[in-house]
Amino acid sequence: MSAPVLLIGAGMIAHDQILPALLQMQREGRIGEITVCARSRRSVAALAAAPALRRAFPGQSFAALPDESADPEASYPELYKAALASMPPRSVVVAAVPDHLHYPVVMEALRNEQHVCCVKPLTLEVAQSIAIEEESRKRGLLVGVEYHKRFDPRSLMARDRYRRGLFGEFKLGSARLMEKWHYRHSNFQNWFTTERTDSFVYIGCHYVDLVHFITGLLPAAVSVYGIEDELPNGEKGYLWSDARVIWENGACLNVQNSLSFPDAAPGPNTQGMTLYFAGNGNGALLDHSDQYRGVAYSHTETPAGPGGTRYSEPSPDYFLYQDLGGPGLTPTGYGVRSVEHIVGEALRVEREAASPAERRRLLAAIDGRGIMATPANSRFNEAVCEAARESILSGGETVALKR
Repeated sequence: MSAPVLLIGAGMIAHDQILPALLQMQREGRIGEITVCARSRRSVAALAAAPALRRAFPGQSFAALPDESADPEASYPELYKAALASMPPRSVVVAAVPDHLHYPVVMEALRNEQHVCCVKPLTLEVAQSIAIEEESRKRGLLVGVEYHKRFDPRSLMARDRYRRGLFGEFKLGSARLMEKWHYRHSNFQNWFTTERTDSFVYIGCHYVDLVHFITGLLPAAVSVYGIEDELPNGEKGYLWSDARVIWENGACLNVQNSLSFPDAAPGPNTQGMTLYFAGNGNGALLDHSDQYRGVAYSHTETPAGPGGTRYSEPSPDYFLYQDLGGPGLTPTGYGVRSVEHIVGEALRVEREAASPAERRRLLAAIDGRGIMATPANSRFNEAVCEAARESILSGGETVALKR
């Protein structure tokens, strides 16, 4: 019998990436029943009724918590605990909740003997990452962090070439990722506040992780300057940020992030990275223009949905529904591959490792390969997040990373 999967969270990332990837795995017989648990009935009902999902996966559905008997206006913040307690041991849980909730959700899943896929960043503190690693190692459970840019072919190409010495040594770089303005009007306004997170921690962590993934270098210090702005509900958030990350070899990466890309602009966001290198008496260059993938459309009318524009520059690489002959549509892209890889590795641990000792050996091998981010091999990300929060709250002072 195929393992069931519990998705905790029913927000934007669940709709745009996580749930479609899981439904495709279910369609292929690789996983069993999918349950989606959220704080409100309204959230899971909206996900179940989403036109894109219904068109892509006709005849498929998921069990929803809260169920139809729940008060649509009530909040059920502890419901995920009951859902975890009812799961068969050593199944798979996907944590797709706001940053500050990752730690309690992941730890509760581990205590209930579940493998975990968690959206990035894993936690905002090094101590929490260590606690997760210790708990997962003790129980022989996999925890994978869903840094999907690792599965972009551009990233894998760059990693291979850097590791073969074709770029030389990383010296200087810049990256940007600006999400669209309409994010401010989503559920983000209920948690994307100054005391909880910021644009660099939530968005910029992608590029910090990516530079390590490509080069193998570790970050050493960070300074983050944040600009407060008001969310539609009156809360304040660091909706603009400029970060400088210093690496162990003295290299420097500048990262700019915001929730500011105009809704009228084409494309779902604007993003990219340029790195400069030195070696063999020459300079070298890596330039990724990630928001524009060579596709431009001009429609007869503006598509429905937040941020829809008549002229658009969509990405076919992160996530795309394709008609490959049915039934429904097939989700493709590196966002799908990332989820499939982490869930697939959890299933492989159960399939190939019969004893606790064998599971620990297999998990150590996954850590060592460094393709999938785990608590053990990507703790620098938590160190960056922790130092970044200290820096942004102090007005941008440089903070050395904890080891």
